[in-house]
Amino acid sequence: MKKTVLFCLSLVLYTGVVQAQQKKLTLQQIYEGQPSLTRSLNTIVGWSDNNNYIEVDGADRKLYAVDVKSGAKSPYTPPPKSNVSLFMRDSEIYIQYGKDDAKRLTNNKDEEKNPTLSPDGKYAAFTRNNDLYAVEVSTGKEIRYTTDGTDVIYNGWSSWVYYEEILGRATNYKAFWWSPDSKHLAFMHFDDTKVPMFPINGSTGQHGYTEKTRYPKAGDPNPEVKVGFVPTTGGRVIWADFNEKDDQYFGTPYWSFDGSNLMVQWVNRGQDNLKFYSVNPLSGEKKQIYDEKQPSWVDLDHDGRIAYLKDNKHYILKSDKTGWAHYYLYKLDGTLLNPVTSGKWQVTNLEYVDEKNKVIYFTARKEASTRTDFYSVGYNGKNLKRLTFGDYNHQVMISEGGSYFITTYSNVTTPPKRTLLNNKGTIIKELGDSKSADFGQYSFGKTEMIAIPTDDGYNLPAVITYPTDFDQNKKYPVVMSIYGGPNAGSVNNSWKGIGGQWWASEGIIQIAVDHRASGQFGKEGVALMHRNLGEWEMKDYTTAARWLKAKSWVDNKKLLITGHSYGGYMTCLALTMGADDFDFGYAGAPVTSWELYDTNYTERFMDTPQENPEGYKKASVLSYVDNYKGLLRIMHGDMDDNVHIQNTIQLVDKLQNANKHFELMIYPGGRHGWGGPKTPHDMAERFRFYYQNLLNKPVPAEITNMRVLQTSTRK
Repeated sequence: MKKTVLFCLSLVLYTGVVQAQQKKLTLQQIYEGQPSLTRSLNTIVGWSDNNNYIEVDGADRKLYAVDVKSGAKSPYTPPPKSNVSLFMRDSEIYIQYGKDDAKRLTNNKDEEKNPTLSPDGKYAAFTRNNDLYAVEVSTGKEIRYTTDGTDVIYNGWSSWVYYEEILGRATNYKAFWWSPDSKHLAFMHFDDTKVPMFPINGSTGQHGYTEKTRYPKAGDPNPEVKVGFVPTTGGRVIWADFNEKDDQYFGTPYWSFDGSNLMVQWVNRGQDNLKFYSVNPLSGEKKQIYDEKQPSWVDLDHDGRIAYLKDNKHYILKSDKTGWAHYYLYKLDGTLLNPVTSGKWQVTNLEYVDEKNKVIYFTARKEASTRTDFYSVGYNGKNLKRLTFGDYNHQVMISEGGSYFITTYSNVTTPPKRTLLNNKGTIIKELGDSKSADFGQYSFGKTEMIAIPTDDGYNLPAVITYPTDFDQNKKYPVVMSIYGGPNAGSVNNSWKGIGGQWWASEGIIQIAVDHRASGQFGKEGVALMHRNLGEWEMKDYTTAARWLKAKSWVDNKKLLITGHSYGGYMTCLALTMGADDFDFGYAGAPVTSWELYDTNYTERFMDTPQENPEGYKKASVLSYVDNYKGLLRIMHGDMDDNVHIQNTIQLVDKLQNANKHFELMIYPGGRHGWGGPKTPHDMAERFRFYYQNLLNKPVPAEITNMRVLQTSTRK
């Protein structure tokens, strides 16, 4: 399940500093950015070489190469290859070189999807009617690679559960990959014949319509999958040596840097055994080079678990098999040479490998779990060095040769700044500060990082924003914003903007808390969720609720919890299982019972309903409806293809049968989120709910007249 960004400005936590009390922030500043208290930093888009970074000038929106030593700027033109654009127009594929006229490459009544240019620029691959094709750019000659595509057989177009959970929504269902030498296409072949169809009903028009999605819910049959290879010029499909009838998943594959082999990630249906295979595209022969088992589960990695080195002798692998994510150096044949990092902290991203000096550069959450820093370390694990500075969360971009890096950094009290450093961590120059000149003239609600202790030794990280002019002798309502999914923490020590300052000015405390399985405590903590989703999250959120209500300055009858998707699940659970500790809930698109969600995500944590019936029952919101009290508001899009509205309907049915009062809002046409005119309506309803239930007063006229809400009030 993915986090869904829902445009609810009221949820955004502000994390500023108490400054001089000269001015009060206006509603327009907070919600419309007029005037803004921060300035946009120029966008850094990469490096042209080891000594020049590329930025977009905020004034003229043009690209410039900036010399790291002199700071001199010169107009930058991308290399000709990157100046080629492949795009769709009227369901056909076009190619355009620079400012030349676009050339049409296809001419077919059926729609082409996901056109992708080969690395050498000579071919454009795409899918049509669930078969895989390419067109030769110079001649327009079309090559058809597969012929068996149907409404349940897909070539190069992913089955829904792969799109959502494995390959990722950013792929737009694309499931084919060019080899680096442009000689082959690798692709996945899906057979959804045995996957149950779930109807998603649209209500527009006189008779409505039905989207028929092959969606495997927990315990259902999965798609049968094969990995195939075709020569770019066409010919026989070579299938990788796997049995498509096995209950298994394949992760995103990776070509070796020279295109000689495809690295295929494989896990069993139970997802507790990960294997890597090197597959020959000419024969389909596979060679196992890695095997990892864990008692809980092993994650398929979207972002490249393996990084091949150009020496064609080694690779660096990322694994959390010790309970914490670390890097390991392997030979190509799968022989482990040594761990590169170790300890009770987590690596995040491998940024650069200096093969000449045998040094890797990477980001990690080492100094604190709530922030990211940048490090270097030798292949042998020696000479680990932090290269960033201060108590900040850093986002880095390293130069092509690894000599320099740029960090954009912030924390809960500091708006983003930018600095250039060399690869030893020495500051070369400051590049920018987003804080506006009059920033210090405004009064803010104080924000700070805190830790909430549990009765069994955890210190739960949290970010809390106090009301403006906070008075410990007063009592304030609280809004707790959460997500709550496994390894999906939302608490970090970085700047969040000023969206929550209106609520601070109105006297609401805002807090975000991460539980022990959020990733803040490594895989060691996340694995506690195995076979019992809901248990540890609620234990820790309940601990946070009781910690808050024990404070003299908290109104212990006005604690609201809110979240979307997994956060919606936790919100519904808080008003049922945790109803003694939470008073209000504002839930978006909640899972309410895990047998209603998909196989890959759910079974990773819960196993199948057949294997773990008691775990599914304990984790279901529906099991605790009789405990419900307080006031829950549920929102759901009626065409949500991720968390089906079936989840909300089943909860509504139980609440009604138990004669419980609640609020419900359906967003017609909404998916797992909603936009357009639904956004201001959503915002206006949240304002109403908070004012009515937490502040006991009507929504002020200045809010109902706010520009961003006007589309919701037009007749």
